[in-house]
Amino acid sequence: MTDAHTGPQSPNLRLAMDKAETLIEALPWIQKFAGTTMVVKYGGNAMVNDELRRAFAEDIVFLHHVGIRPVVVHGGGPQISAMLGRVGIESEFKGGLRVTTPEAMDIVRMVLTGQVGRELVGLINSHGPYAVGLSGEDAGLLRAVRTGAVVDGEEVDLGLVGEVVGVEPGAVLDILEAGRIPVISGVAPEVEDAEAADGAAPYQPTGQVLNVNADTAAAAVAVALKASRLVILTDVEGLYRNWPDRDSLVSQISASELREMLPGLASGMIPKMAACLKAVTEGVDRAAIVDGRSPHTMLLEIFTNAGVGTQVVPDGEGTRA
Repeated sequence: MTDAHTGPQSPNLRLAMDKAETLIEALPWIQKFAGTTMVVKYGGNAMVNDELRRAFAEDIVFLHHVGIRPVVVHGGGPQISAMLGRVGIESEFKGGLRVTTPEAMDIVRMVLTGQVGRELVGLINSHGPYAVGLSGEDAGLLRAVRTGAVVDGEEVDLGLVGEVVGVEPGAVLDILEAGRIPVISGVAPEVEDAEAADGAAPYQPTGQVLNVNADTAAAAVAVALKASRLVILTDVEGLYRNWPDRDSLVSQISASELREMLPGLASGMIPKMAACLKAVTEGVDRAAIVDGRSPHTMLLEIFTNAGVGTQVVPDGEGTRA
């Protein structure tokens, strides 16, 4: 191969030039996002594959070093199921949703905060003293109300399962201001509605802790932090208009279009897309779901012109930005 300016090129030089072009393509995005906060929901295959776990930690450290303030929110469904089986507690699901008994909740707290969160903190900190682990219980970070589900038209009781109704971001902001990376596990203190009288808070704690969906928790945290991006890792390439037609993959969709599509989506995709919809309708600039089954796809979504996942944008927005 010959270049008009440099003459013959070796394969190694061509590869190096390709890498340089990728870095240059990333430059305007690095400039755009430097100083902003990004919330990343960590889950799916990226949590159980060692190579992908290491790659995710590298991506988070990369974001940190280009001036972005990453915040990680994680679940841990496979790890919870494995530990429940190990201690002889059967995993029960209704309509694809985990039923969380008090006995199971003890395991959920232990696995999310004591195992998954600690492992991720350790992976990030293998690159330097960056990550700080906390749960939705710490400093009143998250508040949740108990919620059930509708399965085949009937209300079902999911036990100690909640929906996030409030975020107190002070602890996260303190960690960010200290130059660290918050890693948040998806459990939250339960609150109940109460009359706001004589300065009393509209929600009062019950003393119970709830298992919350990490997608919706990540969206709530992103809104509270006024994040520039919400990125949700998943185990599919993105949102399809006509699944299983793989040619119907959507690169970008507006909030109003997504709102219309939402009821007809597969049950596993609904919480993720609902989280993206909540984020962009409540102040987050963009939200995206990204295939976490390949390493570094998150960086491709954030720092390349085309992106690799499905990006959700507010109504009236144009092309990817």
